[in-house]
Amino acid sequence: MVVGQPETQGAQGAQGAQGAQGAQGNGGASSVAGPSDLPCAPSAPSDSLRSAASRPTHAGRAIRTVGLLVALAGLLGAQAPSQRIQQQRAELERIRRERAELQRRLAEIAGTVHDLDEERRNLAQQAQATARAVRTLEQQLVTIGEEVSEATGSLASAEDELVVKRAVLRRRLQDVYKRGPLYTLEVMLSAESVGAMVSRYKYLHALTLRDRALVGSVERLRDRIAKQRGVLVQLQEDIERSKQEKADEEERLRELQGERTVSLGAAQQQARRLQQRLAEIERSESRLRGVIANLEEVRRRAEAAAAAERARATAAAPGAPSRAPATARSAPMPSSTIRTSDFGRLDWPVDGELLYRFGRTVTPDNTTVRWNGIGIAANAGTAVRAIADGEVVVAENIGTYGLTVIVQHGAGDYSVYGSLANAAVAKGAKVRKGQSVGAVGSADPEMPPHLHFEIRRSRGTAVDPLDWLRGR
Repeated sequence: MVVGQPETQGAQGAQGAQGAQGAQGNGGASSVAGPSDLPCAPSAPSDSLRSAASRPTHAGRAIRTVGLLVALAGLLGAQAPSQRIQQQRAELERIRRERAELQRRLAEIAGTVHDLDEERRNLAQQAQATARAVRTLEQQLVTIGEEVSEATGSLASAEDELVVKRAVLRRRLQDVYKRGPLYTLEVMLSAESVGAMVSRYKYLHALTLRDRALVGSVERLRDRIAKQRGVLVQLQEDIERSKQEKADEEERLRELQGERTVSLGAAQQQARRLQQRLAEIERSESRLRGVIANLEEVRRRAEAAAAAERARATAAAPGAPSRAPATARSAPMPSSTIRTSDFGRLDWPVDGELLYRFGRTVTPDNTTVRWNGIGIAANAGTAVRAIADGEVVVAENIGTYGLTVIVQHGAGDYSVYGSLANAAVAKGAKVRKGQSVGAVGSADPEMPPHLHFEIRRSRGTAVDPLDWLRGR
């Protein structure tokens, strides 16, 4: 028996146990002693080494603290990319919900009569949302790449540490096997005193704790490696999914850009058609003013001729009963059948909702249109009724007015019925109030069937028909 050997080895085992416990507290981040630090035979403990075995040193505490800080730093570093990925995915979902709402709105627009400017704005907003989604996916791919690099480094570190600890564990198992099952009993019985036996017991207990810590560290490393590999597999799947989503979003962006190009072309064509339509409306309005001006000129001449004829007849045969000459009998009615008392009381020529009102209106394309009457929506073929007695002076097509009937009511008052499908009266016919003059049609292809209705007073001046029609 070698005296003094157990004590030295006991101190070394106690220190090894403290190191193993420190490694266990650090989650297996710190390495354990190598094979050269393992005891092969017991020796007698010295006082100084026994003191070192019984309490942890300041250096040991500092090592464990540094190891804990390193482990926490690694954990926080691993969490940061995951949090960024979660934030980016949340932002991506928000962008997709915004785009889905825009797509729903576009479907609503497409199902109704709408202006192309609104559709263009919607497509532009969808394109912007898709571009933001692409940028978010690009950022997400960068973040996932950073996390893959970090996970790969952590996996390599864990695998290297596992190789070392397995080698230590293998050497330790070989030593235990070689010494046999009676080694512990031999060490205890070879002690020369009770104190030496207690010291050797402490040493064997510390050695056992160290072995358990080593086994636990190997198991934790094995679990850590398995988890890291699972994380890598998941990250690779995330990368593939993000790449596919990015490709889909880029394709969607190209489609939206194509739709915007088509929509812009359609808007430009619509603007050109609108300008042409406005020019046609202006020409038709000018033509209608000319027609009414000619009618007024004829009426005034007829009235003047009739008055002159009556004056000559009266002067030629004083006291004789006067006979109205033929020109007087064929002259227009001197007074209007639309009286001042009819203000706000005239019946509507057709029942329906208003499409447009009298006066200037501004379209969504910032184009100003002046209407000299009102548009009344009605089913095609609905009868159009005269608002007062009169004579039909026009029953023909007038440009954008379409088939138009103009009724002269006398004293320079006229009612105009445009956008007719057919005329029920002919030029020169006498009509009564409420009599059908035609049927509702559609002269403007961009509008539903409707009646364009005007009232012109004081020698053809257009007035607001709503002021004269009965309120409803």
